[in-house]
Formats: sequence, structure tokens, C-alpha cells
Amino acid sequence: MLSYRHVFHAGNHADVLKHCVLLAVLDYLNQKDKPYWIIDTHAGAGGYVLTAGRSKTHAEWQDGIGRLWQRDDLPPLIARYVAAVRADNPEGKLRRYPGSPLFALRTMRPADRMRLFELHPADVKLLAQNIAAATPDARKRVQIRQEDGFAALKTLLPPPPRRGLVLIDPSYEDKRDYARVVAAVKEGLQRFATGTFMVWYPLLQKNECLTLAGKLKKLAPDWLHATLTIKAPSSEGLGMHGSAIFLINPPWTLAAQLKETLPWLADVLAVEKLGAGGTAPWAVEISGS
Repeated sequence: MLSYRHVFHAGNHADVLKHCVLLAVLDYLNQKDKPYWIIDTHAGAGGYVLTAGRSKTHAEWQDGIGRLWQRDDLPPLIARYVAAVRADNPEGKLRRYPGSPLFALRTMRPADRMRLFELHPADVKLLAQNIAAATPDARKRVQIRQEDGFAALKTLLPPPPRRGLVLIDPSYEDKRDYARVVAAVKEGLQRFATGTFMVWYPLLQKNECLTLAGKLKKLAPDWLHATLTIKAPSSEGLGMHGSAIFLINPPWTLAAQLKETLPWLADVLAVEKLGAGGTAPWAVEISGS
């Protein structure tokens, strides 16, 4: 939806989970010399100023990256993520937060390519500015299209090197996004069966959310599902109480990394104590387990 702007939520607990996993996947892809593509269906503005405008007003980052910024006991996966955020804040004070495109751009290698979709007219302009400012060869390595990423994804699959990551993280402000995610992954796998597909979604007391992972599990034999919960679900069923990542064809090393990391992260980012009433602060599930 064009009313949604990720600037409201930049650097929050959901971004922490999403970007930790994103970096882990890209680091894994970098272990082989063969190039790959990154395709982001909902790229946003690419980067965000936390100390002004809407990010400052909402300040969700304070309970996300803000809780990690000064700590010296970070697990390896979190330390990797915080170091990547520090690249946007060389003076040492947390003022800017990179979106998924900037995390990816700074991790990919010269031969790798990125394709970004963003429909919002203001954000697509900011995205182009942020990408151009981040790399001198942006036009060679990155292409940006102001299109519906769900509809346009199929035009890029399979990518020429037959290696790649497809990141799908719409706003879900429109409940039809849940069905569109499933359809996009299903069609994407038909064209690019060996690709890694990474879906982010919010944890909400809504049927579309509660059934999404089950539908995705049916699409491929190799998957990973991770959740991070920061508070108990509302008794009224309103508001996001956590977020989740679902990967198809995940790195084989990722489950162990997350099982090591998420207990620590859940404890640090929790806004209330969990465990009672059947609410688990974190979970990692893999196919075949």
C-alpha cells in the first residue's frame, strides 16, 4: 500500500531479526566464487535517518538496534549485524539505519548484482539516491524499478548466474499480501527451484498471519522458520508482538546460528517477560525435524 512508509519502523526489533538473517545468508553465498543476484521485491527507501522526522517521532529503533548499540557482549551473528549498522554511523553515534538494499550492497561482491523493486514514488527516489551515494558503480551493479515487486518478480527469474536470494517483505497492511507472498514464492520456485527465498512477516493475531508458514512449508522440501516474540499477544488481538522469517533453500549453517543467537536476542529485546501462557520468546524450526 502506498500509505505505508518503512521509515516509521526502521531499526525496530523486526528489522534486527530480518537483517541479521539477511547478512547470514549473504555471507554464506559469498563462500563460493560464483556470482549471485539479490532481488528485493519491496526495497523501501534503502536507508533511514533515525534522529529526524518520522523515525524520531515513532522511535521504534530505540527498542531494536538502540538496545544493541552500546553492548559489548554481542553473539557473533548480532556483532556482525551491529558492525554493518556502524558502517552508516562512522562517527560512533547512532543516527542512520541502512535498509535491506544497503546491507546487501555492502556485502555483495563486485561481480554480484542487485535488482530492487519499490512502488512508492517518494521512496523510490530516496532509494536511488541512497544507492548512488553508497557505491560509485551503482548503475552497473544495481537496477531499480518502480513496479509492483510481486508482479515483476517473475521477469527476473531465473537470474543469469542461477544463484541468488529473493527477499520478500511487503508491509502486510493489505491482507491480500499474505496470499500474494505464497503465490510469488510458488511461481518463483517453478522458475528458480534452487534459489533461496526469504520471507519476512509480522506476528499478529490474524488468521492470514497464523496460517502463512504452514502454506509456505508445502511449497518446497527444504525450509527454515524462525520467530522472535518480544511481548505476549494482545488479548484484543491488536498489534504486532513479534516477527518471523521463513526461508526456502536456507544455508545449512543458519539453523545452528539462530539457535545460538535468538535466546540472547529475545532476552535483550523483550518488552515484557514471556514464557507463561504458551508464548515462546523464540523458535527455530527446520524441515525434517
